[in-house]
Amino acid sequence: MKWFSLVLFSLLVVSCTSYSEEDLTRFDQTIREYLDSTNVTMDKTEDGLYYNIIDEGEGDEYIRFNDQVVFAYKGYHLNGNSFQVVHESDPLTFKVGQLIIGWQDALMMLKKGGKIEIIIPPQLAYGEKQTDLIPQHSILRYELSVLDVK
Repeated sequence: MKWFSLVLFSLLVVSCTSYSEEDLTRFDQTIREYLDSTNVTMDKTEDGLYYNIIDEGEGDEYIRFNDQVVFAYKGYHLNGNSFQVVHESDPLTFKVGQLIIGWQDALMMLKKGGKIEIIIPPQLAYGEKQTDLIPQHSILRYELSVLDVK
C-alpha cells in the first residue's frame, strides 16, 4: 500500500492541464448528463467541481490548505466502475496542498469527520496524465471521508 501512496503523490502534484473553453463545456455537459441520468443532485463550484456534502464534520475549524488530512475514499469512473478503494482501516495521509485541485476544493469544504461526494472534471484532476487505472482526460467521481486533521 505504501508504494501506491508514492505513486499517488507523484501524480497528484503534477495534475492540472489547460483546456479550451469548448473542452470545459463538453466536460461540464457530460457531468450534467450523468447527473440527470442518475437522478443525482449536486452543487457546482465556480471552477467546475460538482459536490454533495454528506456530512460537514465536527467542530468550528474547516480544513485548510496547509492541513494534513487522514482520509479514505472510493473512486469511480462515470460508467460506475470503481477504480480505487482506500479503506478507513488503511487510510492515506497527505497535506491538502499536495492533492489534486478537485480534492483540495472538496476537503476545504469539510471539517474533521466530514464526508463528501464529488465529481471532478479533468482540469481539476489528472488532466492529460494517465495511469493503469485512470485514462487521460477522465471525469472522476469520489466519495471522500475525512478521518482526522492534523
